[in-house]
Amino acid sequence: MSAAAAGADGLLRCPWALATEDYIAYHDTEWGRPVHGDDALYERLCLEAFQSGLSWLTILRRREGFRKAFSSFEIAAVAEFGPADAERLLADEGIIRNRAKIEATLANAKVLAGWEPGELDTLIWSHVPEEPGPAPVTTELVPAVTPESTALAKALKKAGIRFVGPTTAYALMQACGLVNDHLAACVSRDPA
Repeated sequence: MSAAAAGADGLLRCPWALATEDYIAYHDTEWGRPVHGDDALYERLCLEAFQSGLSWLTILRRREGFRKAFSSFEIAAVAEFGPADAERLLADEGIIRNRAKIEATLANAKVLAGWEPGELDTLIWSHVPEEPGPAPVTTELVPAVTPESTALAKALKKAGIRFVGPTTAYALMQACGLVNDHLAACVSRDPA
């Protein structure tokens, strides 16, 4: 199934959203809606990195555990984490216990703590495509990488941000509303 499909409520949605109630709620209220603010974008950047190689549902269902473990993704607080915190995180069953991803999350906070307020927001949002593409009709028409996501990943890496490639950057762009990849027939394509 790759076209918009009706859920139990009869509304057409992107087909991936119909798998679970968790996905429906995320799809209907968050995915593709604009996200601003350095801490909010840092959270999404971290969660997309943790998702790499895993199902988004795995991350979504552990999101509160991630927030608790990483001080609600407040950059200034996470930047103060030290080696003992890294070991605590590696033992935390409420998150994904991947050493490379945890170390990247902590290192990225240290980098971002040195930035001016709003600088992460500005950097990410400077990669919005100049012209939005046509509304995709099927999921096969949704790209995994774009020139803008490649440029965003390159800019973040150049700034010292770790564990972000073009695919992760595009997932971030989708999740944070830089692009609108809701299918053309999806109820969330142009929410009221």
